Amino acid sequence: MSYNCVIILGPTAVGKTAIGVNVASYFNAEIISADSRQTYCKLDIGSGKDLDEYVVNGKQIPYHLIDIVSLPTEYNVYNYQQDFYKAFSDIKSRNVLPVIVGGTGMYLDAIVRDYQLVILPENPELHKQLEETPLEVLAARLLELQPDLHTKCDLQEKDRVIKALEIIEAKKQGVISTSSQRPEINPFIIGTTLPRPKMWENISIRLKERLENGMLEEVQSIHDSGISWERLEKLGLEYRFCSEFLQGKIATKDELYEKLFIAIRQFAKRQETWFRMMEKKGVKINWLQSESKEDRIKEAIDLVSKNL
Repeated sequence: MSYNCVIILGPTAVGKTAIGVNVASYFNAEIISADSRQTYCKLDIGSGKDLDEYVVNGKQIPYHLIDIVSLPTEYNVYNYQQDFYKAFSDIKSRNVLPVIVGGTGMYLDAIVRDYQLVILPENPELHKQLEETPLEVLAARLLELQPDLHTKCDLQEKDRVIKALEIIEAKKQGVISTSSQRPEINPFIIGTTLPRPKMWENISIRLKERLENGMLEEVQSIHDSGISWERLEKLGLEYRFCSEFLQGKIATKDELYEKLFIAIRQFAKRQETWFRMMEKKGVKINWLQSESKEDRIKEAIDLVSKNL
């Protein structure tokens, strides 16, 4: 396979951005972020944008899909997929290498495994009928309608088979338009992680730094600008727990730290589970073996050099 882009993925607090920007600098590439909260303006400290990291040896590394939407807008995986295709096509049209960096598993999976994402009108009768039909019957029907199905393992997931059949029916009736044309995406995927004790240490250090450097003030400022506590809580992790603290639902800063530390560790485990699920479904991830940041940067550059 001829690869035409690089993906660098991994759980939170393992140094993906540093690896990504150094790879991008070395290959004169541009970064496309795959982080669900960094798409939002003003979610800076809590989402870990760290935009100063996008300068390597005095050179600004171009980046995309950061700060592209404002709260209270709901930005989802469908929006991301469409914006990703535009950014990817723009970068490739200039003969530049796209380097995708992030840890939002669903966003990455939607790109790699080409999710069929459309906004469907409600058809409860059809949905009920499909739900009541055995998976093997639905899978056979889908294969008959789409013999060149992109990923055969999707036939094992009833929800995805139902969604695909609903899309086919809606298109047949002319009640939805097809999503943006998917560009040819053949990613070389690099994974990076750290042993759990080191990851937990990184999470703790980073969390303390964020709390000391104005994360609570950032959340209060966003609320003061007219964004409801409920909307902030829906953003999860730092924004949820900081909002609860500012409303008095969490009594002390020590309690805030402990609750967030536990929640972020659980989040990192869920990210790793998602990446393992991608591998089980046929996605090849080349995991870096080194532990130090410098060694992982060098290892990633070497891998890209050998495979692109």
